[in-house]
Amino acid sequence: MSLSYSELIKKRRSVYTLGNRFIVPKEEIVHSIEEALQNAPSAFNSQSARVVLLFGDSYQKLWEITAHELRKKVSEEQFQKTKEKLNSFSKGIGSVLFYEDTETITSLQTKFPLYKDQFPIWSEHGSAIVQYAVWLSLTDLGLGANLQHYNPLIDKALQEAFHVPDTWRLIAQMNFGSIEKEPDPKTSLPIDIRFSVFE
Repeated sequence: MSLSYSELIKKRRSVYTLGNRFIVPKEEIVHSIEEALQNAPSAFNSQSARVVLLFGDSYQKLWEITAHELRKKVSEEQFQKTKEKLNSFSKGIGSVLFYEDTETITSLQTKFPLYKDQFPIWSEHGSAIVQYAVWLSLTDLGLGANLQHYNPLIDKALQEAFHVPDTWRLIAQMNFGSIEKEPDPKTSLPIDIRFSVFE
């Protein structure tokens, strides 16, 4: 699609009505996410972000696991409302699981003790940058996405299901697919409340 950067950041939205139409080849999606991960900056070039990309049965399994774990924690009435939301997440093409490698962070804390308390915070910053880069990449491909946070509820089950190292900490889950319904117009606070310039 190759939108300008300005167009891309305006077009990126939370899309909840997803479909499973492959408007671009799967290989192009994989490559785009790899490029976003590979080129996203991180503090001390730590590269602590890890990504697991789920398609097909693995993608469906993610939302089956999430439903199973939530059913244990909420009332039946609450679960029925939640189930509709989970079903909508499973109607797309796939999900991106964003992790941070805690071993990398611990190693940096040992190597640079002066910044020990900052590395976990910087790790979160780095993960956010990767998430945004992936989201923009999916947007550029003409796909919609939304970001969810069912961790730590599903962490252990996902580790077992997808053989994720126990040193990886789950941060977020991003669902993506074809855009079946455009999101409602975005509302924004006045820019002068959020932005200042001094000379």
